[in-house]
Amino acid sequence: MKIIRVTKECERAGAYYVRMAAMMHKYQISLDAEIDSHDGENCHYILALDDIYPVATCRWFEVDDGIAEIGRVVVLPEYRGQHLGQAVVAEAEKWMREAGIKKVEISSRVGVEKFYESLGYSRSENGKPHHDTFQCVYMEKVL
Repeated sequence: MKIIRVTKECERAGAYYVRMAAMMHKYQISLDAEIDSHDGENCHYILALDDIYPVATCRWFEVDDGIAEIGRVVVLPEYRGQHLGQAVVAEAEKWMREAGIKKVEISSRVGVEKFYESLGYSRSENGKPHHDTFQCVYMEKVL
């Protein structure tokens, strides 16, 4: 497995592929809801590759000075249990630190917040989860 920071359009397409393949059909998410206003050139993506095949991803973007949001952490079903979600989040956090980010926020789907807790995130009442598709809890981590 190789974990990369996306720098090319074809790699961004790989990130979108993972998200679409693993989430859209299962959760009945429309294309315009999955690829939202945060996506694009101003968003940063991490991609896990099994040889040449995209298998896991996440994205992050700055929301305020020194504060970023991480999201769309997705692993293809057949690759779950291999700690790829943890690996893409760890690489995103490393990139954020290099960019001067001090705090990370996430709206975690209810039911998977334990995953983020295992990575050092904690629930907070300071923010409001903002997702229309899932019931979420707001979590944050100081880098």
